[in-house]
Amino acid sequence: MQSIDRLAFMGPLGVPELLIILAVAVLLFGGRKIPEVAKGLGEGIKNFKNALKSEDKPEEKKQA
Repeated sequence: MQSIDRLAFMGPLGVPELLIILAVAVLLFGGRKIPEVAKGLGEGIKNFKNALKSEDKPEEKKQA
């Protein structure tokens, strides 16, 4: 429970925090890899949303 209280106390992320996160991402992935990672993340989110929206319809079997 104590860790949840610490997270609630931190508040929203500001510009300095976002810059630090961006700097760490550049150091970990490199400048060229970040667009590829972002594209993959975007496609994954898009596929997830499409899967949630699609209705599970039973497949009709065609009679031969």
